[in-house]
Amino acid sequence: MCGIVGIVGASPVNQAIYDALTVLQHRGQDAAGIVTITEGMFKQRKANGLVRDVFEVKHMQRLRGNLGIGHVRYPTAGSSSAAEAQPFYVNSPFGLALAHNGNLTNAKELREEMAKRARRHINTTSDSEVLLNVLAHELDSIVEDELCEKQVFTAVSRVHKKIRGAYAVAALIIGQGMVAFRDPNGIRPLVLGKKTSDENPEKMEYMVASESVALDAVGFEFVRSVAPGEAVYVTEDGQLFTQQCAENAAHNPCIFEYVYFARPDSIIDKISVYGARVNMGTKLGEKIAREWDDLDIDVVIPIPETSCDTALQIAMHLDLPYRQGFVKNRYIGRTFIMPGQTQRRKSVRRKLNAIDVEFKGKNVLLVDDSIVRGTTSEQIIEMAREAGANKVYFASASPEIRFPNVYGIDMPSANELVAHGREVDEICQLIGADGLIFQDLEDLIVACRESNPEIQTFETSVFNGKYVTNDIDQDYLNYLDQLRNNDAKAVQAHEEVANLELHNEGS
Repeated sequence: MCGIVGIVGASPVNQAIYDALTVLQHRGQDAAGIVTITEGMFKQRKANGLVRDVFEVKHMQRLRGNLGIGHVRYPTAGSSSAAEAQPFYVNSPFGLALAHNGNLTNAKELREEMAKRARRHINTTSDSEVLLNVLAHELDSIVEDELCEKQVFTAVSRVHKKIRGAYAVAALIIGQGMVAFRDPNGIRPLVLGKKTSDENPEKMEYMVASESVALDAVGFEFVRSVAPGEAVYVTEDGQLFTQQCAENAAHNPCIFEYVYFARPDSIIDKISVYGARVNMGTKLGEKIAREWDDLDIDVVIPIPETSCDTALQIAMHLDLPYRQGFVKNRYIGRTFIMPGQTQRRKSVRRKLNAIDVEFKGKNVLLVDDSIVRGTTSEQIIEMAREAGANKVYFASASPEIRFPNVYGIDMPSANELVAHGREVDEICQLIGADGLIFQDLEDLIVACRESNPEIQTFETSVFNGKYVTNDIDQDYLNYLDQLRNNDAKAVQAHEEVANLELHNEGS
């Protein structure tokens, strides 16, 4: 999962993009990047690391200009090397830079097509660079002289016809403006905001971002979510144009955004993330009351922080005490999106610490947003027992994750999913719980739809194996596994070299 930002302003946008990226940091901690346009040239800074570490004063001073895009990344396709940090850019046509959230399911074929037919060289393994070159090629084939909004929308329409998968995009075109668009299924989120310029009250500034919280952070008014298949074009002088660019657009937002990824203070596709999580708690509380009425639960404790709202609602529904039994180290990143299983295992106990008094001698109900690999759940249950818990029950706000995700979430291998091919009792035994209960998929959908009944279908493939793009087979899943294995080998080799260097320094 990644986070993207794009702003067309009337004054320098570097600080606003930086601030917006910091509140989207939860969407990716592997790398960060900003590109701005000034005096007809791209100014760029990108590197591995958190936003606060990547951008120093000297970089911010260089990132001048009233147009810019930003990106925070963790790798789902391609490696985690600094070379694959975004945004990417190409010099023709005009000069084009692009930031992308999602995953293309036909990137391999597109890469070959770009090389053979368009004679465009893709320099990394990132599908985002493929997408950039497809967009550049379509613009190049349309524009003869001046670029207008009609040509931009035609190019995006052609891109939609060529690429498959999930994508939310923000791109800069030198001398022209910014274009942003969303995949025809609306899988990955994208929102539009505006504000009156502080420098010129008669001029409007526009912003796009992965979540509405990014707009809030920099003083932009939330306008709406960009529709599936829609493109937004803002000229460098601040003119806004929008158009539907997909023939068969459908609304299938990724339900995992509401379960885990998005911040609770965001609104995505007219759905309050916070409200959805409260509803999840109500639904799961009803199921617990119905199926576990014989259990003697003393206290409800969330696994911070995503599950806190859900757990509180469960406690209220069950008329049980709600306690914060774990203290979170806020300087440790989200373990789910850390590259490499070794890092995930090491970070759980550095991330959380139990408050013994809340566990000692009690039957506790732990609540988490989901169970993916099971590693974190197992270690947290061990921590609860070490803190003195009598019995440890575990509730998941989402259903069993049984299938790989191919739309930009880091779960490409079924073999890594603890629920794949296993029943609830087996999963319960593996993670060491005294009882385990999952949210029903239909209840999860109802919980999210309550704020926006217009959405009939969510992207729920990780739960039921139904992929909305209808182009996923076992060969593609094997291909994703191979990409992941290659990346894992590269990470392992890097760690071995680093350990050897440390050993030599200590000798």
